[in-house]
Amino acid sequence: MGKSGTEKTAEGDLRTPLGVYYITSNLDPKSLKDFYGAGALPINYPNAYDARRGKTGRGIWLHGTPPEQFARAPKATDGCVVLANPDLQRIIRTVEVRSTPVVIAPSLRWVAPAGVQADARHFHDVLQAWRGAKASGDVGRLLAFYTPDFAINGKTLAEWTPVLKVELGKARGRDIELKDVSVLRWTDSADTMVVTFGEVPMGARTGPVKRQYWVRQGAQWKIFFEGVIG
Repeated sequence: MGKSGTEKTAEGDLRTPLGVYYITSNLDPKSLKDFYGAGALPINYPNAYDARRGKTGRGIWLHGTPPEQFARAPKATDGCVVLANPDLQRIIRTVEVRSTPVVIAPSLRWVAPAGVQADARHFHDVLQAWRGAKASGDVGRLLAFYTPDFAINGKTLAEWTPVLKVELGKARGRDIELKDVSVLRWTDSADTMVVTFGEVPMGARTGPVKRQYWVRQGAQWKIFFEGVIG
């Protein structure tokens, strides 16, 4: 990992970011220098949660080592995560661009499924309530699920509202189905959910794949970012 450790906050700080990320591309090793070994998998740092907190930087990859070197020292990169080439090759064979999550954390705490059922059930109900609001065609009801400081590509919630109105107009009050839902929770100074799903209007065969970032504010979950990824 980074020469200065983890918790990246700024361009050039030589730190590796912590959080939930997604692989954005799979770079052909033939297009890379030997330095990167078996290949490279860029991730989406800074993600929407990073941007919300003012974090900067770019070019964070998972990559391998030079052919003559099995492993790097524990802290030897400018912020990337470096794996031994055999490990990276195994990962490359299984990942899907924009879909495979990369969780970078100081440690993992494994819990029994029963231990998270209550929280999972609560958030499932919140997500279904958002789905119901989207299907209702009522923009006021839908906006209640978004934070006042919601932002996407420089647009505020007020600037994003016309986009929501267009989406509601196209749906014409039809129910929607959320397909292949993925929910990943990340808790540090705030409690967040990264949610990915296919949004398919009733009667349609396909729909856009969306990713939302939710933050817990008191007892409520609110969306602070929402975008189409496929």
